Amino acid sequence: MEPILISSPLQGFTDFRFRNAFHKHFGGIDLFYAPYIRLNGEKDIKASYKRDLLPENNLDIPVQPQVMCKTAEDFILVADYVKALGYTELNWNLGCPYPMVTKKGMGAGLIKESDKIVDILTEFLDRSAISISIKMRLGDENADEAKVLLPKLNQFAIKNIAIHPRLGKQQYKGSVNLNTFEECLALSKHEIIYNGDINSVQKFNELKSRFPQINTWMLGRGIIQDPFLPQMIKQGLTEYPLDTKQTFKGFHDELLEGYTQALSGEKHIILKMYSFWEYFSLLFTNSHKCLKKVKKAQNMAKYEMAVMDIVRNEEIVGVRNEKDAF
Repeated sequence: MEPILISSPLQGFTDFRFRNAFHKHFGGIDLFYAPYIRLNGEKDIKASYKRDLLPENNLDIPVQPQVMCKTAEDFILVADYVKALGYTELNWNLGCPYPMVTKKGMGAGLIKESDKIVDILTEFLDRSAISISIKMRLGDENADEAKVLLPKLNQFAIKNIAIHPRLGKQQYKGSVNLNTFEECLALSKHEIIYNGDINSVQKFNELKSRFPQINTWMLGRGIIQDPFLPQMIKQGLTEYPLDTKQTFKGFHDELLEGYTQALSGEKHIILKMYSFWEYFSLLFTNSHKCLKKVKKAQNMAKYEMAVMDIVRNEEIVGVRNEKDAF
């Protein structure tokens, strides 16, 4: 059975511009999670969130909105908005690990409050008809948090639960905890999606071998680091296609054009593209040299020359070992 691949939402990266360019040039992703909507105490949704979910900005792309909240009222407000746009499902983010989020009792910081989550879900499902799914971690401070929460979620009609097997306090550091993830599988009656550190076909195959019962997988930073990865997983490829440089350049240029239209001033555009190159560079040989070339570009002409030089002179090799990967 061909695996189902989902793109994890990454704030600042996987907006509609990235999703459109990725879907056109690479493919392999069955569903894109849009970066979360967060109300920040307001009762209105920011224009940037609205723009990211507009149907006309996501033509022919399977997209699922996501919310990060800690009250049923906020959950319902966002659900009503996305439902009016034509979306039928909303994902609840219980996985964001950043301290500015967790200290406010949202994202991974909410997992330890299992009774509060139950109360929010009870009220939400009583007042809203939209389908929901959850993205979570093993906990914020310790993995017992997920072990307490997951059995309590069994009473609810939840489409699926994606688990990233790290703690919030780890952020993206250290190893994923596969043993505890396996324990979580036994605690939930819902479909579980694996998310975390899938950065090569070899890594995917190792995880698939260990968890044969899982057929839906979520890829995060791995698809920015290696945008060829989803299609290679789907096709069972271990070698890159012959036209990789041409494909990457076409994707890059469309992404650049999108941000050129959205941002004001060359410095802002280059800074935005540099944030992508912190990942893109790892796709190529001499990754540190590649990133340095981009960083030295002081204007758009020099930036485009740096990219051309990288594509012309470096080879696409992907993840060589674990320390190369994000």
